[in-house]
Amino acid sequence: MAEPVCLISGVGPGTGSALAKRFAEGGYRLALLARNEERLAALEKQLADAKGYRCDVSDPAQIEAVASAVERDLGNPSVIVHNAVGGAFGTFREIDPSILNRNFQVNTMGLLYLARRFCPAMVNAGKGAIVATGNTSALRGKPAFAGFAPTKAAQRILAEAMARELGPQGVHVAYVVVDAVIDLEWTRKRFHDRPDDFFIRPRAIADEIWHVVHQDRSAWSFNVELRPFGENW
Repeated sequence: MAEPVCLISGVGPGTGSALAKRFAEGGYRLALLARNEERLAALEKQLADAKGYRCDVSDPAQIEAVASAVERDLGNPSVIVHNAVGGAFGTFREIDPSILNRNFQVNTMGLLYLARRFCPAMVNAGKGAIVATGNTSALRGKPAFAGFAPTKAAQRILAEAMARELGPQGVHVAYVVVDAVIDLEWTRKRFHDRPDDFFIRPRAIADEIWHVVHQDRSAWSFNVELRPFGENW
């Protein structure tokens, strides 16, 4: 098994699937994590070196079981992309506190569980990459995002703490902020009056994450922000 292994969590129809295809094109074997078994099965058929694993990343027992299966089936991942996301809209007085906690478990604790499980092998190898996909909510707290932004901000800070520790050990940790509306079927319906240039393409996100993962170690990025050229910021 000479080909490297990339593990991607939250493999949905947008960024997750685009990441899977990009890393497959780059010669990686893929461990794809999601709760939707039908989507995983479809990607396994499309990508020759991909294997899907049903997993709720907020559950450390499921992470451990899947990690052991990935190591058995494919080997140690050299790249981890935590793309799973839990989100909800509402002000701090409107949201169900349990939803905020659930989102924290997926967004922040999921990153923690994956990193703690897989980084020892990367450190031993002296190389590897862990990337978390974030969004603008990691940088600011708008009223309607009170059930989401705190969890993404915590995720970004956790990633930074990891980067400062693991970087000197040869493991690149990066946080990619997607400041845009991702081009998906449901977002097209919601923003039906917007032009094509309003949306960010999942493939473009995947290409940038590929670039970040393969940066020369003399010039590693941590905070990476992506947005369409016409986006106000």
